[in-house]
Amino acid sequence: MAEAALKTLDTLSCPICLDLLKDPVTIPCGHSYCLGCIKDCWGQDDQKGVYSCPQCRHIFSPRPVLNKNTMLAELAESQRKKRLQAAPAAAVSAAAVSPVGSGGVECDICTGTKQTAVKSCLVCLLSFCEAHIQPHYESPGYKKHKLVEASVNLQEKLCCRHDKLLEVFCRSDQQCICLLCVMDEHSGHKTVSAAAERDEKQKQLMEAQRESQLRIQQTEKKLQDLRGAMETLRRSAQAAVADNEKIFTELIQSIERRRSEMNELIRAQEKVELSLAEELQKKLEQEIADLRRRDSELKKLLDTEDPINFLQCFQSLSSPPQSAGIPQFPISPLFSLEKLKKAVTEVMEQVEPKLVTFSGGFISSSLTAPSQRVPPGYFHLSQTRDDFLKYACQLTLDPNTANPQLALSGRNKIVTVMHLPRPYPRHPERFDRVQQVLCRESLFGRCYWEAEFRTGNVNIAVSYKNINRKGEDSESGFGSNDQSWSLIHRGSRFLFKHNREETAVPVVSNSSRIGVYVDQSAGILCFYSISDTMNLLHRVHTTFTQPLYAGFGVYGYDHFVQICELKYNTDKS
Repeated sequence: MAEAALKTLDTLSCPICLDLLKDPVTIPCGHSYCLGCIKDCWGQDDQKGVYSCPQCRHIFSPRPVLNKNTMLAELAESQRKKRLQAAPAAAVSAAAVSPVGSGGVECDICTGTKQTAVKSCLVCLLSFCEAHIQPHYESPGYKKHKLVEASVNLQEKLCCRHDKLLEVFCRSDQQCICLLCVMDEHSGHKTVSAAAERDEKQKQLMEAQRESQLRIQQTEKKLQDLRGAMETLRRSAQAAVADNEKIFTELIQSIERRRSEMNELIRAQEKVELSLAEELQKKLEQEIADLRRRDSELKKLLDTEDPINFLQCFQSLSSPPQSAGIPQFPISPLFSLEKLKKAVTEVMEQVEPKLVTFSGGFISSSLTAPSQRVPPGYFHLSQTRDDFLKYACQLTLDPNTANPQLALSGRNKIVTVMHLPRPYPRHPERFDRVQQVLCRESLFGRCYWEAEFRTGNVNIAVSYKNINRKGEDSESGFGSNDQSWSLIHRGSRFLFKHNREETAVPVVSNSSRIGVYVDQSAGILCFYSISDTMNLLHRVHTTFTQPLYAGFGVYGYDHFVQICELKYNTDKS
């Protein structure tokens, strides 16, 4: 009897929608479907003119005429009435179930006070409380229905084109589809069940989680090393201050002011070093926080039982975030006062001039040393181009400073080398021999700008306003004195020049766009190569004692430099 009843219920279920037959029809091969379901299925084959049975794949041509199967319709209607009669009895026991709490899913069958749903059916697309879910457990007609944890987003599990259940994953198009999609626009594609694809993606996600945990450990190790280096720096600074106090307490009262100056220099150096280390510390802590948050999201997704929800969320979490590649931050004690001790011991009667000389040397070495100890590319890795654009400044070329061989155009933002000199009026600020030009605007605080040039010999510089304007390159050229700092593009390579000393730039770059960042108060000057990425070419850390101005030197007929228009952002944090 039970087997016969089960067979009857199978006969009354549509193989396409898996629900009781509605307006059942039987096609020539003997299989029965809902009239609407088989029409939708064959509607996709109208252009081909060949129709097949979704179950046995028997081919019909022309399209068979569909007539209602009266017997099956009566049996299906009888089965529906039995289900409706069973619902009130189940509702009596549901009275003992608690109403829906805050954030719970309501039962779609309950009338009056809605009870909390315990399961959702992916075939019925309804959520059921403990009482109304019982037919799914007890009736053989529901044995093919798929139950999941109660969910309010059941419509998201339907195909938006066919309103059928999403239960197949197309690997060719990387999306969830229904059975009708398999026979339609995804015909011939590589498809698997959603559950099978979930298992495969879960393996990838577990591997991503392992990589994430490893990166957390590595970043925590970097943070620990950095903290140790910072402590070493503090101890070194403190020891230097103590030595300085001991030396100066032995000297006469006339040099007391020098002791105070030395303390301030050491503290200023400590502040500079710590500010660099603290910036890196924040980056490391932020990376750990981001990795922990992503690890939590990965764990939550791994615990998701619903394959559709899992696959829909997988894309956003499967690819690991790009590592910033934050380098190590080596620190070596530089607060040595041996020169000072030797000066005091050898020539006590000349303490004052000796200390003046030593103080100047200490400033120079202290303020240039950090650039040698900070790993190459540190500032580039710590900041993006968007970070620098916060400090974008508007610059224009000053015609009163332009060498006669240079022509200005484009609202004084382009400088070009001409074959014939320009008839500029005489002006005390004009460069008379060197093909250079300064900008009108001074650089105050933090400033960033970009310039583009045609291949050739070009100088991109910052300079004090009182730079010599008369004479040859050896006197007034950018980088040939202590008044200017210049990045030079010569042939196919870059070099940096200041006070006649040239430093080769090891970074290879074919970009003709250069970004310049200046922090006048902090004494930082950086040159970057701008392309799809932003690469640090050279960095200077010194003391700027006067206002700075951007400047350009251009050599070679028809060669030019153009100041780029940048989006100005007033949010300077």
